[in-house]
Amino acid sequence: MATIYEVAALAGVSPATVSRVFNGLTVSEEKQRLVRDAAAKLAFTPNKTARRLRKKSSEIIALLIPDIENPFYTALARGVEDRAQEAGFSLVLCNTDDDPRKELRYLQIAASEEMAGVILSPASDEVDLGAIASLSRPVVAVDRTTPYPVDAVKIDNRAAGIAATTALFDAGYRRIACIAGPAGIEMTEDRVLGWRQVVAARGTGVDEGHLQHANFRVDGGRAAMTSLLGLGTPPDAVVTTNNLMAVGALQALAEAGISPQTFGVAVVGELPIMALAPAPVVQVRLPARHLGTTAATMLLERIGGDTQPLRTVVLRAEVSLPAAL
Repeated sequence: MATIYEVAALAGVSPATVSRVFNGLTVSEEKQRLVRDAAAKLAFTPNKTARRLRKKSSEIIALLIPDIENPFYTALARGVEDRAQEAGFSLVLCNTDDDPRKELRYLQIAASEEMAGVILSPASDEVDLGAIASLSRPVVAVDRTTPYPVDAVKIDNRAAGIAATTALFDAGYRRIACIAGPAGIEMTEDRVLGWRQVVAARGTGVDEGHLQHANFRVDGGRAAMTSLLGLGTPPDAVVTTNNLMAVGALQALAEAGISPQTFGVAVVGELPIMALAPAPVVQVRLPARHLGTTAATMLLERIGGDTQPLRTVVLRAEVSLPAAL
């Protein structure tokens, strides 16, 4: 089935103009003709758009993310907003703080306000989408998946973990530890699995003491790094599975008087600008903005009437090596 973006491309107008035509808003006669001709050629049927008008649902979508202070989610949100604006939709940004209760409250609000759809990075694997599902509103999971049958877009997290760990082994490090997010989250487990795979293949075996779970924030990374440095045989390098934990790990190394020039650090993510230092940190850059635009595109296609089977889009990260490692 054709999408609103394909109609817009054929008509030579923006997706927002296509939306305005089929929502009965003011558009020039020439643009109306172009849009309707393109829709006819592509057999585009805005059935859900019409149904949304009858239900009086809004042209507003909700974005639920765990931490607005994390630059990764800021970039992701920008990607969602850019695509939503192109299609004539407004965005409501909700910060859940990885709290399932806040997340549920926001989902209930999205349902009660009859928002057109939801994009969310779930706070837990037990996310409750019942309120939204009862209204047949489309949902797209981004960065993290849900047990509900919804569209999803995520990173190849296992490959990212492999890339970060491999870079440290290639640089000559051997006792490579891992600072990971809370256990049980699919994203965390996949990145840890990548670390395990490389350590098992190229090291002396996986030392479970070298795996530290923490919250995704700076204080979690600092505490985990401090624990690793206190081991009888501490590691000589560490993989952190998100950017803010890497900042905390670097702080702990500095407090212990250890130079990152002699202790390897790799991060799945991109260090915030304020944390950048001459330290040779391996960064596995995540396409956060592209993640957001892809999720928004999928959601808007569902809102516009797309009935194809549910799908999961997987994006790849990119390794960035420092000049001297």
